[in-house]
Amino acid sequence: MLRRMIVPLLFGLAGAAVLIGLGVWQMQRLSWKEAVLADIDARIVAAPVGLPEAVDRVRDSYLPVRVKGRFTGEHVDVLVSRKQIGAGVRVVEVFETGAAGGVRRVLVDRGFVTDDLRDAPRVSGEAEVVGNLHWPDEVDGYTPPPDPKTGLWFARDADAIAASLRTEPVFIIAAAPTGGAIEPMAVDTSTIPNDHLQYAITWFSLAAVWLGMTVYLLWRIRQRTV
Repeated sequence: MLRRMIVPLLFGLAGAAVLIGLGVWQMQRLSWKEAVLADIDARIVAAPVGLPEAVDRVRDSYLPVRVKGRFTGEHVDVLVSRKQIGAGVRVVEVFETGAAGGVRRVLVDRGFVTDDLRDAPRVSGEAEVVGNLHWPDEVDGYTPPPDPKTGLWFARDADAIAASLRTEPVFIIAAAPTGGAIEPMAVDTSTIPNDHLQYAITWFSLAAVWLGMTVYLLWRIRQRTV
């Protein structure tokens, strides 16, 4: 009887060990991801600095900045929907900063406007923007191209919008109001996926099921040999 049970037992223990190992690995990944998110959260709320002369997307991602200049009125509207509010657009507008002869044109995501206020006059001109550098790329294989008739975009694509509005590929997400009825949608970590706990629970659950099936198989073998 023992000879008939040894192979299923070893197979069951080996499989459970692999599944438990995967669960432990996901818990380690969870700790790593939480540390990364905590670092980003701390960076987002740090004291704002001036706009770097040479912006680096890796080094300066989420960097808080304070920039003085003027909104030019050149903009695109990006379709978005908010829970309990409904459809609307993100207003991404050209912002010029710097002295004469050294003016820089960058992009500012000013925030959200409900669909019924999309055509209402917007405050442009002189302003001070406080926000975070970020380069959203929400485009995937299912994203339609911008609608040339309405000027409506269906996802934020920092490089494409910069090319369309002839600016530097520098994207600032406003963290404070920039005027008018535009509500800022400050950058945060809520959109960064962190599913490692669910993955760990899945692997540990599979390990428990695997062990249960192993015990059941061994019981069946024992019953047949009694």
